[in-house]
Amino acid sequence: MTIRVLIADDQELVRTGFQMILDAQPDMEVVAAVADGAEAVSEARRLRPDVCLLDIRMPKLDGLEVTRALAGPGVESPMRVVIVTTFDLDEYVYGALRAGATGFLLKDSGPTLLIEAVRAAAVGDALVSPSVTVRLLKHLAQPKPSLPPLSDPLTERELDVVRLIARGRTNQEAAAELFVSLSTIKTHLGSIQAKLGVRNRVGIAAWAWESGVVS
Repeated sequence: MTIRVLIADDQELVRTGFQMILDAQPDMEVVAAVADGAEAVSEARRLRPDVCLLDIRMPKLDGLEVTRALAGPGVESPMRVVIVTTFDLDEYVYGALRAGATGFLLKDSGPTLLIEAVRAAAVGDALVSPSVTVRLLKHLAQPKPSLPPLSDPLTERELDVVRLIARGRTNQEAAAELFVSLSTIKTHLGSIQAKLGVRNRVGIAAWAWESGVVS
């Protein structure tokens, strides 16, 4: 199955480079490459790509605004967004993930990580640039006011799944560590997302670090 990708970046060199890398993969096709955020939103809604690769700083709408429009809270049928940028400032990382992004990569991460991020996003997983991960988790682990209790608390097994997801385990790895089937893990994830009110495993990980479930 071909993964259809939209690229949005105001630098033509970057758009061309990403398109060459992704189009060279047998399972990927770049369906649009646009230069500003407004066009990214309109083309994404028209074409419904499997994955949107968005720069942070773009004309008209920035990457965070585009992410919120395509994948943020209240969006029906949210799309899968990976932020790709030269800027690794904490507020951008946190803002992008909170806005609904499923991945965050620095432009110097290299083609291998770019390809992995697209494939991960396409199946609902998340990939965050290794150079960003430690800073992100340190930010999330800072002392914060207590989060309000959940109206429907997580079960002990769901908490086990949350801890593994927060530490970067894939569904397959979580299933192996808990000695359960992959379908069981997916069922738990669906229940966890509903209880936490988050869209994806990145939201689960963020809640885990904020709430102190992992530290």
